[in-house]
Amino acid sequence: MIREVLRMGDPRLLRKALPVERFGTPGLLALLGDLRDTMTHLDGAGLAAPQIGVNLRVVIFGVHANPRYPQAEEVPDTVLINPRIEPLSGEINEDWEGCLSVPGMRGWVPRFSSVRYAGFDEGGAKFERSVQGFHARVVQHECDHLDGILYPMRLRDLSRFGFIEALFPGEDLPPED
Repeated sequence: MIREVLRMGDPRLLRKALPVERFGTPGLLALLGDLRDTMTHLDGAGLAAPQIGVNLRVVIFGVHANPRYPQAEEVPDTVLINPRIEPLSGEINEDWEGCLSVPGMRGWVPRFSSVRYAGFDEGGAKFERSVQGFHARVVQHECDHLDGILYPMRLRDLSRFGFIEALFPGEDLPPED
């Protein structure tokens, strides 16, 4: 089912999400279905449970020929529950980000260039990946939602934050977030 995505300003987006304690339950599987349906409907790269008002440490992400990210490398479809992220180096990369909870806007966001993340899939199987580039950016962005952090909170320079049309006048841009 396609769910409403909460927008920046909604206090539910600022809460620290609670860990999932039981895997493979009908409720968890229904949540994952709603996250997938909503993300697909909005051409998102990822979506966190708090963005649809569910206060659990659950994110999904994946990018395959997405019109919102035409130059982006592919990111495998992933269910990540109760994640932990650690940087693999101190190297920081800055790039433009958008968010389904901050529609129509972009910001220049610093992120670790490479990270290792670990967590569980929907059945409770533990897994771990080391990633870099766009994949690392996507997982950091989505996991930030679990700690009540929206990308504008990470900005260093507010002159590089604004509405897409104002930041990139006359450019052929991907659809709004």
